[in-house]
This record gives sequence, C-alpha cells and structure tokens, in this order.
Amino acid sequence: MTFTAIDFELATAAYNSVCAVGIVKVVDDEIVEQFHSLVRPPDNKYMWQTTRVHGIKPKDTAEAQTFLDLYPTIAAMLRGSFMVAHNEKFDREVLIKTMAHYGLDYQDLALKSVWECTSNIYRIKGFKKTKLSICCKIMGIDLHHHDPLSDAKASAQLYLLQDRVTAALIAQHFPADEPSAI
Repeated sequence: MTFTAIDFELATAAYNSVCAVGIVKVVDDEIVEQFHSLVRPPDNKYMWQTTRVHGIKPKDTAEAQTFLDLYPTIAAMLRGSFMVAHNEKFDREVLIKTMAHYGLDYQDLALKSVWECTSNIYRIKGFKKTKLSICCKIMGIDLHHHDPLSDAKASAQLYLLQDRVTAALIAQHFPADEPSAI
C-alpha cells in the first residue's frame, strides 16, 4: 500500500490553530519519509485545555515557523496523496481551515474529498471502542499519544494492519456482554 498519514495538534478550539503536525509517507507498505514540526499558531495563542492534552505551550512555539512557513514542505508531502488519518474528518477539516486562514487553496493539493479513517475501519471490523490509544494497544503498536508524529505513524500502522483483525481478536478484547462505546 502507498499512502500518506497525517495528524495535527491544536492550540485552541479553532481548527486553524495548528501547533504541531506529523506526516508519514508509506510506499509499498514501508514508511519512507516522515515529517514533524511544532507550528506557531495565530498570535501564538493557546487554551489551557489543549495544552493539558498535548503538553505544548506558547513558549514551545514562540520561535517556531508558522503553517504558512512550513506549507511548501507539507504540500510536497501531501500533494496528490491517498490520505489516511485516525480521525480523518478532524484532520482534514484542520488542514482545510488552516490553509484557508493563510489564503491557500486546498484544491491545489489534489486530495480526495474524504480520506481513509482508521477509526471507522476498525469500528466496521468490530472494535467497540476505536480511540487511537485503544486500537494501538490491541494491535501492538507503540504510541506516544498526542505527539503528532507518533499519532501519524500509529495511524499508518493501523491502516497497514487492518487485515490482521480477526473474530478471535475482537472476542478477546470486546466480550459480547460489554457495551459499545467510542
């Protein structure tokens, strides 16, 4: 399989407040390129709630490049790619809204309107809970959650391992009497 996996972290609830990005390119089932960067969000503004999730603070991004500064590198990795993300709607919307904030046209990336979503894939395969950390634990994938490069790598690995989900694996981790939850 050949695809690109991506993950963003936000500084605030605004979808254009990217403070970190991780991107992984996979060619013929092998990770061949990876990119990670802190990103200075607009006005370097943060909410304490988001910092509590990922640990990134204004002092960490005060001297970081903006999304606009990083865009040539990001675009080169994404343009025309088959895209994968664990929460594809979130990551796709973040990319679209951040690009719009900086006057960039999402259509220039030539990406599909909907990406592959590993959370949905694993739900369809029978996982009753599909948080990234739960899927990774069950599938034996190392994860440093909310580090965007680790999250992007984990999404890529989940996509590559999807055919290893069996009925026995589902039964082992999600007993029939356990309620469903995301």
